[in-house]
Amino acid sequence: MSQQAVLPRQKTPNTSEATIFKILFVIGLCHLLNDAIQAVVPAMFPILEKSMGLSFTQLGIIAFSLNMVSSVMQPLVGYFTDKKPMPFALPVGLSFTLVGVLGIGLAPNFALIVLSVLLIGLGSAVFHPEGSRVAYMAAGTRRGLAQSIYQVGGNTGQALAPLITALILVPLGQIGASWFTIVAALAVILLIYIAKWYSERLAVFPARKQRNSSSNSQQERLSSDVKKALGFILLLIFARSWYISGMTNFYAFYAIKEYALTIKQSQIFLFAFLVSGALGTFLGGPLADRFGKKTVISFSMLGTLPLSILLPYVPPLVAFIILMLTGFILMTSFSVTVVYAQELVPGKIGTMSGLTVGLAFGMGAIGSVGLGYLADLISLQTMITWLGMLPILGLTAFLLPSDRKVAEFNRKSS
Repeated sequence: MSQQAVLPRQKTPNTSEATIFKILFVIGLCHLLNDAIQAVVPAMFPILEKSMGLSFTQLGIIAFSLNMVSSVMQPLVGYFTDKKPMPFALPVGLSFTLVGVLGIGLAPNFALIVLSVLLIGLGSAVFHPEGSRVAYMAAGTRRGLAQSIYQVGGNTGQALAPLITALILVPLGQIGASWFTIVAALAVILLIYIAKWYSERLAVFPARKQRNSSSNSQQERLSSDVKKALGFILLLIFARSWYISGMTNFYAFYAIKEYALTIKQSQIFLFAFLVSGALGTFLGGPLADRFGKKTVISFSMLGTLPLSILLPYVPPLVAFIILMLTGFILMTSFSVTVVYAQELVPGKIGTMSGLTVGLAFGMGAIGSVGLGYLADLISLQTMITWLGMLPILGLTAFLLPSDRKVAEFNRKSS
């Protein structure tokens, strides 16, 4: 009788928990396409400034509109689809992005640019929580690997945007953005395929998910130590997001003014920062497994500090090298902060993921407006110099509980 009871439970994981690499690579590619389109918005800032005569504050408002809609809507979409999964929300969301990117290419004024950007933000808000769910469903027992494939797709998309901008948008101008509707259309087609697979898999996952959520319902109250640790993590995410926002939105202008670079050359500098950041994100997880999450988070911020302070005072070639090192070191903590928060509150995996990743977009949005206003107020050069001091908040990482302590919190809550 006892053997009879064990056999069915062993069979289910074998059939439903195999890692489905085809789905992971397709959703990773869609993440690349989605984030490439989203990252084209700040990469277009030098072109929009010239074609429309926009101020740094207006450019900050555009970035704020994009990131704020994405960050505010993302947890709401995730919460809603947790209760009622909607596989075909994925291609529908990317259809909003398609309309938005077409609008940016054709918009004659600032107001329509903002409206187009809001549509791109909405499409991204729908894509990210559902894309993450697809990666989870296709992961089987290899969830770390699945998230790496999914996340690297997005980071690579962001890194490619300046390069694509230099090759397409600089020669064609604002109208060149409309060519990215082809990219969005390809993503929609791929997501229709994903949505069909997702619909079929829903027959396997809901029952297990309901059991998990009911067993976790008693873990509502957090201890003061856990709340404090979460506060420190969110402060570190705040510092990282503001720094990245300042670099991706305004460093191209700085490089053009200080080094007399062309728009195309400045985009290559930005590409170096972002592509090394994608590599840092991918390697951050394995480094944390070897050296500990707290160690990697601390190194990520404090290792960036001397480089970010030095950056405004060096010649172009050295600046290019420093940008690559800064992007790599800073972004090693991106996925690690998510995992650290998830382990702090093990019963709320989705909530912690949404809080840490969504907050990163939200803080970047607020930072875009604040830093744009600061650049107009005290000059771009001074703002970039002050920005280099921001990673000093990484000292907060020393106040985080050790990995062993987090494991103790984990045991107490389970």
